[in-house]
Amino acid sequence: MRTARIIYNPTSGRETFKNELPDVLIRLEQGGYIASAHATTRAGDATEAARTACELGFDLIIAVGGDGTVSEVLNGIADFEERPHIGIIPMGTVNDFASALYIPTDTKEAVDTIVGGRAMFVDLGKMNNKYFMNIAGGGKITEVSYEAPSKLKAIIGPLAYYIKGIEILPQMTTTDIRIEYDENVFEGEVMLFLIGLTNSIGGFDKLVPDAKFNDGMFSLLIVEDVSLVELARIMTMATRGEHLKHEKVHYAKAGDIRISSYDEVQLNLDGEFGGLLPARFVNYQQHIAIRVPDKFYEEHMYNE
Repeated sequence: MRTARIIYNPTSGRETFKNELPDVLIRLEQGGYIASAHATTRAGDATEAARTACELGFDLIIAVGGDGTVSEVLNGIADFEERPHIGIIPMGTVNDFASALYIPTDTKEAVDTIVGGRAMFVDLGKMNNKYFMNIAGGGKITEVSYEAPSKLKAIIGPLAYYIKGIEILPQMTTTDIRIEYDENVFEGEVMLFLIGLTNSIGGFDKLVPDAKFNDGMFSLLIVEDVSLVELARIMTMATRGEHLKHEKVHYAKAGDIRISSYDEVQLNLDGEFGGLLPARFVNYQQHIAIRVPDKFYEEHMYNE
């Protein structure tokens, strides 16, 4: 029989998964897996647990939690030559990566996708020595996701990000930055930059309308220095997928990006603090096999 290791964050979302775990184990056994579970206890624990699962030769690792848990799991397996397939049960406040892959938020449906869905190889990004699967970014506004308190996120969900966002708006500053992407260079004052692998970033599902998941290319978005009023206008346009028309928004595709600044610039990787500039971002094409619904596979099966 095949083997599966569940790695779950017991504090994700509304902390309901521990009550659903027995049913998940039964469904996996019915699907032909010998399954076991590991509950994380601290930051970085999911990475260590995933690394151990790889060393033990598990066929499948199931990440249960939000984007942070999934990112930790992928960081645990990315450097292995033989990597298990990944299944996802979304349980976070914001599940951008799972949403982009059409993975259901209902636990039973998510497990059915893992057992009966298809495996699709998707790109993985690497920033210096850390991997990310969805988004990397810099600029004051990108600090919202990891500054919003976890208890507040658990109680009121995505609204926590907006509350924190309103709090930091008066502190918004620009950064003088240099971005080298493939054979091109951008230099100037920016409000923020985003490097995406999917089309679902920060709750915006139209931020990168032509994103592909396994073409080896990042989607690079740069927002130049604008007023807070104009920034709000750009964000409103982004909800409709019209922001790329704005003269202060730059968009490009690139597989290798280098960013530097004389200022201290914090980086956000998949919603968590990722370190400081300077940084190099490299796209590892079709590096990870994710169990996805048939609908997603049929719509997004590129270059395979």
